Amino acid sequence: MLRNKDVITSIQLLKSLFPLLPRTTSSNLRVFIRKTILSDIRTANLRTKNHKLNRAVQAMLFGMVERGMDAEVLGDKGKLRVTAGPSGERTANGDDAMWAVILTKELWKKGVWTDAKSVAIMALGCFHPVMKVQSASIHFFLGSDDEQEDSDDEEEEDVDVKALYHRREINKKTRSGDKKLQKQLKAAKKKKQSKNEPTTPNFPALQILSDPQTFAEKLFDALNRYDKRFSLDHKILIMQLLSRVIGAHKLCVLAFYTYIVKYLTYHQLRIPAILVALAQSVHDLTPPDALMPIVRKLAQEFVHPGVGSEVIAAGINSIREVCRRQPWAMEEDLLGDLVEYRKSRDKAVTAAARGLLQLYREVNPGMLKRRERGKEASMGLGAGRQPLPYGHSTGAAADIEGLTLLEDHLKRLREEEGGESGGGSENEDDEAAWDGWDVETDSGSDSESEGWIDVEADGGAIEVSDSEDEVPDKKSGTIGQESHEENRVSTLATTKILTPADFALLNDLRIQAATKAVEQGGGSRAKRKLAALEASKKASVADPSTAAFMSENDILGPRKKAKADYAERMASIEKGREGREKYGSLKGKKMKATPSSSTNREKARNKPVMMILSSKAVRGKKKASLREKQQKLRAHIERAKKAYH
Repeated sequence: MLRNKDVITSIQLLKSLFPLLPRTTSSNLRVFIRKTILSDIRTANLRTKNHKLNRAVQAMLFGMVERGMDAEVLGDKGKLRVTAGPSGERTANGDDAMWAVILTKELWKKGVWTDAKSVAIMALGCFHPVMKVQSASIHFFLGSDDEQEDSDDEEEEDVDVKALYHRREINKKTRSGDKKLQKQLKAAKKKKQSKNEPTTPNFPALQILSDPQTFAEKLFDALNRYDKRFSLDHKILIMQLLSRVIGAHKLCVLAFYTYIVKYLTYHQLRIPAILVALAQSVHDLTPPDALMPIVRKLAQEFVHPGVGSEVIAAGINSIREVCRRQPWAMEEDLLGDLVEYRKSRDKAVTAAARGLLQLYREVNPGMLKRRERGKEASMGLGAGRQPLPYGHSTGAAADIEGLTLLEDHLKRLREEEGGESGGGSENEDDEAAWDGWDVETDSGSDSESEGWIDVEADGGAIEVSDSEDEVPDKKSGTIGQESHEENRVSTLATTKILTPADFALLNDLRIQAATKAVEQGGGSRAKRKLAALEASKKASVADPSTAAFMSENDILGPRKKAKADYAERMASIEKGREGREKYGSLKGKKMKATPSSSTNREKARNKPVMMILSSKAVRGKKKASLREKQQKLRAHIERAKKAYH
């Protein structure tokens, strides 16, 4: 109330509310304080950023996290060891830091705070001695919300929809009760959908980390020092964050590759997640000497006849992802052995080996045998094309790939608009009219003022033919024109600010050009280019930030249909029940023109054999005399004769 009447400022209000959060025992009061803090900060930053308030609040939150940093790391493996000092103070420090992480996380998620200071608060939380704070901070960078944010049961448990309907049938029917029921059902549906949504990494937060090299080194130091205290799940969380920081900023933490070797066994729990972390930590500046033992270990543990096909496929895929980022980590003899697995009978192993073969055809075909290089790679080696040595980078980018397609497309649109409506925009018409005019104007003015200019040839005399029969070679002209088109550099990026819509249009134009090249017989290279463009478009539509990171499916590769779990089986059952009455069968009376039950003859067809064997009719046939059998046969013949007449 005092804040609403501007009696006190937001900073004074928040200074009084922050100490209450970890100390109050009322869950309702905690929820109210949390909503008040978030709404006040969001309202203050609604129109423009309130930097004074943000700096003050971030300083308070940073202090809340920093207050308990000197405590001993207990870990989450087994029973927590009791440390010296009052437990109340230790719990309070952990609760303070937890609430600071929760509030920073909420404000980042709502887009109120997107600066480096809020990322610094979460980065400090990654080294907090309380495991709950550390785990929540790591989940913030990984983009997953699996960790429970609150220390109490503030988050509602899964809503029982059947119980809600049952309670509604029993209680008194009122309009307010209907509205309350609909609200609860809507919240339950929303929560169920949010659980099924895939998690995406928090790529912007990783990019604006302050001093990522020091952050990565401290993260690995904590992982290595407290290896015996952390559980496997928590260690994998730290590995994933460390690998993403190393890959995003191209850092060098060479001790990480020595540490991760002990987990590279096929029987290790959660080995796909560990392999993903390993592959993501490799980049083109990682020394090959540090990666060669890793690749050799992967080949020895995962790729041999003594393991299953899924293990072999995962091993080859892991080696391929490591070598995709650093091709010089592979040895020539080992590459030849791995490529031979393309003749396997298992689909996943064959696909993994072919992927490795195709990778080295593109990046370093000299390491392959002559018969395995392929036509294009052999032609490239014959032309003297060599792979870049370690530490060398490609030439500076002079243009955006495919930008000439966008420039030609926009020029064509301007011409069509200019043809349909003669007016158009004056600036665009002027630019289109002056294209190719400046040089002619300069040369014209020079010739008028100065007359003829004698030019001496440096290399020799210029030959001019008077014969009209000489026609330039069409083939050479076509080749020259094609090479000119390939080497043409677009000036669109220097004259126009490209929007995301322009880049989306550019991607579509590149796909159309690649499709046209495939239809004209461009070969396997054109097909691979088209497939890569379509895959990148699909990934950018799903989530642009996920393209930089891997998932476990990239390591496991294509697999046979796995056994469905309980949730999948129930979903299949529910899908089969759609469009029919509850527990109703489609057989019998419902399928007939006149509704009726099934006859005894129909029921007898579905009787179990053991019931039929002990029935009176079957036992009577077994005990029938010869006279009775003759009578039955004669009666059957008479009925058959009457049926034909």
